[in-house]
Amino acid sequence: MSEHILIVGNGMAGARLASELHARGGDRKVTVLGAEPHRAYNRIMLSTLLAGKVGEPDVELAEVAGQGVDLRTGVAVTAIDRDARAVRTADGDRIGYDHLVLATGSRAIVPPLPGLDGDRLPPRVAAFRTLDDCRRILAVARGARSALVLGGGLLGLEAARGLAARGLDVGVVHPVPYLMERQLDPAGAAVLADTLAGLGVTTHLAVAATGLAADADGVTLTLADGRTLTADLLVLSCGVRPDTALAAAAGLAVERGVLVDDRLRTSDRRISAIGDCAQHDGTLTGLVAPAWAQARVVAQVLTGEDPLARYRPRPVVTRLKAAGIDLAAMGEPEGGEAGEELTFADPVRGTYARLRIRDERLTGAILLGDNPAVGTVIQLFDRGQPVPADRRSLLLGRALGAPASPAASPALMPDAATVCQCNNVSKGALVGCWRSGARTVDAVVAATRAGTGCGGCRDAVAGIVDWLSEVDSVEVAR
Repeated sequence: MSEHILIVGNGMAGARLASELHARGGDRKVTVLGAEPHRAYNRIMLSTLLAGKVGEPDVELAEVAGQGVDLRTGVAVTAIDRDARAVRTADGDRIGYDHLVLATGSRAIVPPLPGLDGDRLPPRVAAFRTLDDCRRILAVARGARSALVLGGGLLGLEAARGLAARGLDVGVVHPVPYLMERQLDPAGAAVLADTLAGLGVTTHLAVAATGLAADADGVTLTLADGRTLTADLLVLSCGVRPDTALAAAAGLAVERGVLVDDRLRTSDRRISAIGDCAQHDGTLTGLVAPAWAQARVVAQVLTGEDPLARYRPRPVVTRLKAAGIDLAAMGEPEGGEAGEELTFADPVRGTYARLRIRDERLTGAILLGDNPAVGTVIQLFDRGQPVPADRRSLLLGRALGAPASPAASPALMPDAATVCQCNNVSKGALVGCWRSGARTVDAVVAATRAGTGCGGCRDAVAGIVDWLSEVDSVEVAR
């Protein structure tokens, strides 16, 4: 009798695990239960959908349903019976399992603001987390002239930029004195705020919202300093919380997330957890690259490909790449042991760079605006490699006094260089895929998954494919 692996959650983590299991073949049944009624989609691309740059079909993820995978959408799991090894669904079904994987993700936090009911939001108020949230925002935005976004973190700014791209007058309200405080320092955040202002986004910093009045005509937000802001739409982006309700009710060990070991096993060895809901070594991920890495480890363990596979977190790089904004942040923006601190700011051009170096290694970096060295900086941070003697080449994108030059040819990029951070795809893997017969960007992306996460590397992948085409053309001509 074949083993039955049951995955609860059809988000980016659950869908990737189903794909990883299918790719490894074997005699097993895989069932995926997704509470949302939609096909799996790329949550990172929702801000691009909000901006009108892509349509809903463009954010869908490839699925493997019907190929040894039983995918059921719109099915919410309400309880886990660990003794019987079964789950119960909202429509009364009981589904057994040999191994259960929780990929329940996280839920948007609705702040305890007078005028807000977390269970039912007013008509012109929406969270920004799911495809349904995005649809709700777009439905209001089509007839709106102005919008407010509550929260100046990564998702809040992506929502604000997307709405501004649609022509709305957008304001961001953030209780902290500067934007994206988890990734930026005050100086870099000030440059970002100026850049946003030029793109039609006003920021209201160091002030909390204290009340909300909302009706069918619009919203009025009351601030702690006594001001009131009015708009046609309010978007809530106040963070997320791991969805651990199922795990906690089943008696699994839970802190902020579901506790897992290096093999992503919970306190019940028949149950694993991956993605936003999982807490590994005291850390929550909240990003797609770790979730996909965890899916790969679970697939290796459950299929027997590598029963001793372990999840090893990699350094996290945060990218905010929207029209008019290019930001990369890595490491801790403040604190840590003493070392070198290098900064450069050109607010007029919207450029800011900061490097933190200790023992000839990057421990943190912020790069905002046009900097040709961003790829090199990410590689050095990711691999812990020594920085060049002339730090200015990283800080400014070129050595002081040197003429600006176009980006280096892919021929100069080592094969081990990581092109796609989300899927950990190297230049060598892209070249190997090309040599195996994938001769277009779409074919290379389909085979390697490069560019299917945040999309920030898509231009780099296209550049490598173009370079390979030129190399082959020269070789044929000879």
